[in-house]
Amino acid sequence: MQPISIQDYLYHLPEERIAYHPLPDRDQSKLLVYNRGSVSHAHFKNLPEFLPSNSTLFFNDTRVIPARMHFVKDSGSIIEIFLLNPIEPSALLSEAMAATGTCSWHCMIGNAKRWKQSTVLTRMLDDIKLTASLKDRANQVIEFSWTPSTYSFTEILSRVGLTPLPPYIKRKVVQTDADRYQTVYSDKDGAVAAPTAGLHFTEKVLQHLESLGIEKEFLTLHVSAGTFQPIKSENALEHTMHEEQLVVQYQTIVNLLKPNRFIVSVGTTSLRTLESLYWYGVKLLTNPDARFEIEQDYPYAQSKGLPDRYTAISAIKAMMESKGLKQIVGYTSIYIYPGYSFRICQGLITNFHLPGSTLMLLIAAFVGPNWKKIYNEALENNYRFLSYGDSSLLIP
Repeated sequence: MQPISIQDYLYHLPEERIAYHPLPDRDQSKLLVYNRGSVSHAHFKNLPEFLPSNSTLFFNDTRVIPARMHFVKDSGSIIEIFLLNPIEPSALLSEAMAATGTCSWHCMIGNAKRWKQSTVLTRMLDDIKLTASLKDRANQVIEFSWTPSTYSFTEILSRVGLTPLPPYIKRKVVQTDADRYQTVYSDKDGAVAAPTAGLHFTEKVLQHLESLGIEKEFLTLHVSAGTFQPIKSENALEHTMHEEQLVVQYQTIVNLLKPNRFIVSVGTTSLRTLESLYWYGVKLLTNPDARFEIEQDYPYAQSKGLPDRYTAISAIKAMMESKGLKQIVGYTSIYIYPGYSFRICQGLITNFHLPGSTLMLLIAAFVGPNWKKIYNEALENNYRFLSYGDSSLLIP
């Protein structure tokens, strides 16, 4: 494949365009509508008016955990621990968050040089004693233990953790972030970054969608910190994608097979989940026992004559029925860049992303060269960018 120059996916983002705080009302964000080449402007509360009547919206119901913790050493040095992914008692986020007494995670460690292997960090909060021990310095694996051991790790984090705002929001976390850096429909603990396209939805907007007969489905992709990992190579194809855990229910698979539905992803995480499902179906068609694991370049290595989305998704449905599964848990590091052929998603609701990021490549793959037109329109019309910024509805 021809190299992809990351320089072609840069644009000038003025500092004042970055949204450092959310608006007072979620659905008052601006909405740029790109529909088959034409651009119009509205507010997010009007989103339902721009969706095809046969739309099904797919929401990522992951819930952001307060993944950032501070421990103070006796010397006064602050050690920051940022949770990445669980190791023990389970790699499954749902089980790891329910752990009691002890658990181990792969983490990022701030000020790591000041934390000796033999030093156990302690945090006291009311009746809780939480300790952190370096189990594996090289791989930054930390073992947490706490008393009373009857508390779950979810409960521990709710007491000691901070909202993990993105690195480009350079301010202190405030109390309102705990609510606003979370979708109103969040349900499954495990993300360390919000599926930000969903931050604009309110109960009122969801009810409006329902009144119009627009269907909604939920799936789970636990967003990892890798979503902020910059592309450092000039040739974007040399970038290594992060892996994320996803969970999909049997009923969602069934509903994906409904005929004549216009599939709209709420956010790039939902899109990556749906496209990964297609490729898992492709794997199952040749190997009924294939693992649900989509490598970053897998889609580009496949030959012509690939199945349609119904055939691929039907293979997942058949496998789940044969094994009596109510849900499937998988991993994806799918890398979507210009040249990718979308198999399931037909519309996308998303925020405005960092220049030269993997998300910019995904947008360029979805709408083609017109991504520049879309972003110029947003800049000229004073849209707010990034996680707490404004929104767009993209229909190629």
